[in-house]
Amino acid sequence: MSAAILLWAITITQVVLGIAMILALTRMIRGPRAQDRVLGLDTLYVNSMLLLLVFGIRTGNTLYFEASLIIAILGFVATVALAKFLMRGEIIE
Repeated sequence: MSAAILLWAITITQVVLGIAMILALTRMIRGPRAQDRVLGLDTLYVNSMLLLLVFGIRTGNTLYFEASLIIAILGFVATVALAKFLMRGEIIE
């Protein structure tokens, strides 16, 4: 019975994360300002990282955990670079 509960919980989590990714994508496309677009991108990479983690839990494959770590690192660097660009107008000083 606990395996069935875990399967349902993982399925519901994947659906909710998919909906959150769609909402973040719409914020990234329709955002009235550049800050809203950066925030949508930040939310999108966090949701994709979490979706990969949940998929890794479902399949039991460790490759998904490593891919989510790479997405987290690249997303953090991209967010910092975009925030610095929006604040100062340049990335490299």
